[in-house]
Amino acid sequence: MAPGRNTALFEHAPVSSAVIKLAVPTIISSLVMVIYNLADTYFVGMLNDPVQTAAVTLAAPLLLAFNAVNNLFGVGTSSAMSRLLGKGDTEAVKDCSAFGFYCALACAVLYAVATGLFREPLVHLLGAGTDNFAATAAYLNWAVSFGAVPSILNVVFAFLVRSEGNSVHASIGTMSGCLLNILLDPIFILPWGFGMGAAGAGLATFLSNCAACLYFVVLLWVRRLSTCVCIDIRRFAFRKTIAADIFGVGIPAAIQNLLNVTGMTVFNNFATAYGSEVVAAMGIVQKIQMVPLQIAMGAAQGIMPFVGYNFAGKNYKRMKEAVLYLLTRALALMAAVVIAGSLCSGWLVGLFIKTDAVVAYGAQFLIGFLLALPFMCIDYTTVGVFQAIGAGKKSLLFAFLRKIALEIPALFLLNALVPLYGMPYASMCAEVILAAVSIVMLRRVLRENKEK
Repeated sequence: MAPGRNTALFEHAPVSSAVIKLAVPTIISSLVMVIYNLADTYFVGMLNDPVQTAAVTLAAPLLLAFNAVNNLFGVGTSSAMSRLLGKGDTEAVKDCSAFGFYCALACAVLYAVATGLFREPLVHLLGAGTDNFAATAAYLNWAVSFGAVPSILNVVFAFLVRSEGNSVHASIGTMSGCLLNILLDPIFILPWGFGMGAAGAGLATFLSNCAACLYFVVLLWVRRLSTCVCIDIRRFAFRKTIAADIFGVGIPAAIQNLLNVTGMTVFNNFATAYGSEVVAAMGIVQKIQMVPLQIAMGAAQGIMPFVGYNFAGKNYKRMKEAVLYLLTRALALMAAVVIAGSLCSGWLVGLFIKTDAVVAYGAQFLIGFLLALPFMCIDYTTVGVFQAIGAGKKSLLFAFLRKIALEIPALFLLNALVPLYGMPYASMCAEVILAAVSIVMLRRVLRENKEK
C-alpha cells in the first residue's frame, strides 16, 4: 500500500473531499453497470418482440442472485479489510482478501453447475410460459450457467480493491467490462449481426465480464508490491477471527439479496398472469429505476471503506459527518429524479421499445417505482453504514422488514385492491415505513458512538 496515501484520505482529508473521491468513482461505475443492463433491454427491445424482452426480465432474479455471493464475500470481505486497515494489521488484510476471493470462486463454480443442471425447472419457477420459455432458457445458458464465475468475480474484485480506498481502479475494472458489453450487444442480438436475440445478450455479458476479470488480475499483479489485496493461493487458510468478521457482515448481506430475489420472483409471477407485454413493461421500468437507485447505492458503497476505517479508528465524528454529507445530497438528487421521471415516464419507456401497449403500461408503472426512490436512498445508506461497521444483524433486520414483512404482503394487498396497477406501489409502501425505522436506528448508532 502506498505509504500514507489512503491513510491521509481516511484520516486527514476534508470529509467532503474524501466522500467525493471515494463515492464518485463508485457511482460512475454503478451507473455504467446499469447502462450495460439497460443496453441488454434496449437492444433486445429493438427487435420489437415482447417475448424476447420478457425473457431478459424473467431471468433477472437468477442474475440478481449473483449478488448473494457478491455480498457474502464482496461486502463481507471489504468491510473486514477496511476495519483491519483501520487497526493497522496489513498482514491480516492480505489473509482476509485471499480467503474471501477463493471462497467466492468456489461458490461461483457451484452456482454455475447447479443452474446448468436444473435450468428447466428454474425457468418454470421464474414464471416463464410456453411463449417465452425457450428464449429465457437460452439467455440463462450464457448469462448464468457460463457467466456466473466471471460475473461474480468481477464484482468481488472491485470490492476488494475498493476496500483500501482505490475506488478509481475498482471503477475502471467494472466499467471496462460494461463498455465492452455495450459494444458487443448489438453484434450478438440484432439481425444484422449474429441475430441471437436474448441469448446474444447473455453471450455479450459473459464475454465482457471475462474481460473485466482479466483487468483486475493484471492490476493486482502489477501492484503486487504496493497493495494489501492478495489472491495468492498460499494465503488461503481458515482463520476463525477473519471468517467471523467476513461472515458476520457477509451472511446478512447475502440473505438480504436472496430476499430481494424472492421478492422479484414473486413480482414477476404476478406480472406473468397479465401476459408478456406487462412483463416486458415491468422489466423496462425496473431497469429505468435502477439508474438513480444505483447512484444512491454506489454512493453508499463508496463511503463504506471510509466509515469502516474511521469506526475502527474510533474517529466517530468524521464517520458521522461523512454519512450526513452524503445522505443530504443524495436525497435532494432523488427528489429531482422523481419529478423529472414522472413527467417524462412515457418517453423514457418508449426509448426501449416501440410496442404501444408496452409503452402505455410502462408509463403508468414507472411513477410508482420512482416514488420509492427517496425512501430507498435513506434505507440503503443506513444498511451501508451497518455493513461498514460490522453490524450485520441490523442490516439483516432491514432485509427481513423490506421483503418479508412489508413489500411482499403489500404486493398481494395492492394487487387485490387495484389489479395490476397497484403492484408498482408495493415497494414505495414498504420503503416509507423502512425509512422511518432507518432514521431512528441510524441516529441511535451515531449517538452511541459519539458518547463512546
